[in-house]
Order: sequence, then structure tokens, then C-alpha cells
Amino acid sequence: MGMEVGHKGSAMASMNVVPLIDILLVLIIIFMVITPLTPKGLDALVPQPAPQNEQQKDNLEQKTIVVQVLDNGDLKINEEAATWDTLGPRLSDVFKQRAEKVAFVKGDDLVPFASVARAIDVMRGSGIDKVGLITANLEAGR
Repeated sequence: MGMEVGHKGSAMASMNVVPLIDILLVLIIIFMVITPLTPKGLDALVPQPAPQNEQQKDNLEQKTIVVQVLDNGDLKINEEAATWDTLGPRLSDVFKQRAEKVAFVKGDDLVPFASVARAIDVMRGSGIDKVGLITANLEAGR
């Protein structure tokens, strides 16, 4: 404890720093507690084991799913013919047991964008998380 000596009767101004130190110590403790709770690293997908009682699905479900929109208005799911009415339920069945819900859309050059957008909308509605686009340049390897 210190004491300053000054002239008698004069006012003396000194700052009391004890409350400031108390506030700083409380803040340090709060940050030390919060820091380990922050998430670190990347999320990882863990492979799910196949159900033992079910048979192997057809090879369509084992491959990458590509929905192709043809210029005459027809649809194909991995070279299998489909219609707009059966596209959603068929994709829901395919992706029901998959952990990774990723599919691709490929549109012919003369297909209007509205048809490709409709296919993407149906795919998202059937539970597919990520929809990729395949272009002619990408398919040719350019």
C-alpha cells in the first residue's frame, strides 16, 4: 500500500487500478474457457456399412448418377429412359441408402435453360444435396 505526500489541503488525483485488474482477470478466464470449445478441423464423412439383410442393388446405384436432358424433351438417368413424372421418385429410391448425395445434370446444346433448371429443381426436391453440371467442354476433357 502506497501513500503520496503532497501539500496540505491540496486535492490529489490518483487512479485506482485494482478494479481494472479484476476485470482483466475475469476476461482472461472467460477466454481460456471458451477457446477449447471452438471447432477445429474439417468434417469427415464416415462410410456406412451395407445392410446385411438386403441384396445388392443394381449397378445403376453403384455409379455416378447423371441426368441427361435431351433436346427433344426426353430424360435419361445413366442411359436409362425416364420421364418428368418418374424422375423424382426414381432419384429418391437411388439416393435413399447413399451417404453421399451428389448427382450431375447434362443438357444438350439446344435444350432451353428452363428444362435444365426444372431438372435441377426436381433433383433437389428428391433429396440430392449437391447437383453438378456437365458441359460439352468438360466431357471432352478441355
